[in-house]
Amino acid sequence: MDLELAGKRVLVTGSTSGIGKAVATAYLKEGAVVYINGRSAERCQVIADELAAECDAAGRAKVAAADLSSAEQSDALISQLKSEGGVDILVNNTGIFEVKAFEDISDDEWMHYFNVNILSAVRLSRALLPEMLERDFGRIVNISSECAIKPLGQMVHYSVTKTALLSLSRALSELTKSKNVTINSVLPGPTWTEGVENYFDTLAEKEGKSTEELISNYFADHEPTSLLQRFVAVEEVAKATVYLTSNRAMNGQSLRVEGGIIRAL
Repeated sequence: MDLELAGKRVLVTGSTSGIGKAVATAYLKEGAVVYINGRSAERCQVIADELAAECDAAGRAKVAAADLSSAEQSDALISQLKSEGGVDILVNNTGIFEVKAFEDISDDEWMHYFNVNILSAVRLSRALLPEMLERDFGRIVNISSECAIKPLGQMVHYSVTKTALLSLSRALSELTKSKNVTINSVLPGPTWTEGVENYFDTLAEKEGKSTEELISNYFADHEPTSLLQRFVAVEEVAKATVYLTSNRAMNGQSLRVEGGIIRAL
């Protein structure tokens, strides 16, 4: 199936590892030009070179380094993108999470979570959406989480920011009526990434168990409603993301890629 993405210019934020890297890989395989984003320009270049070789994408894996928690660095990134031809597809994947008791989360930490998980997407969307509307083509996908509609008590701040991403996506989609521009969300369930591995190390320490024991019993103990009964692969999230951007009729949607954890119609 030709998804008609060849030559499209794609920015995937937080794409030096995990879900973001898998999404960048999927777009490169579809023939797109993909900007690899992370805080370190050196790390972005390493990943860009790696993916260019893996995907036979010489000249199509580019570097767009910036710390998106910084308004100044976000502005510099936006200027770079516009000077190089703009962006057709924006995937807001940058995000942070941790296990922490609600009563221990300070105001500063709450603000940091909103800055990274929400404002990074707001800043880029605010800058790039008007141009998408003007040229009558554009796609924005916000990578949310099943926590957006099934909040976790051990990660209240993360859950709240992921819910806010859903609202952002739906509200912005209302600005696209009659335009060939779509704005959607993807809700991955527990996905095996480097960050999730760190998450389990922290959770194991909190619960006084070994990481191996916690992982082997995780779905029975913590996610019994999962129909998948395993971790989602980053490639599965990437396929869903790419699919969303290929289908004009999917707009204002929240696509669940969480293995059936959320028991709902």
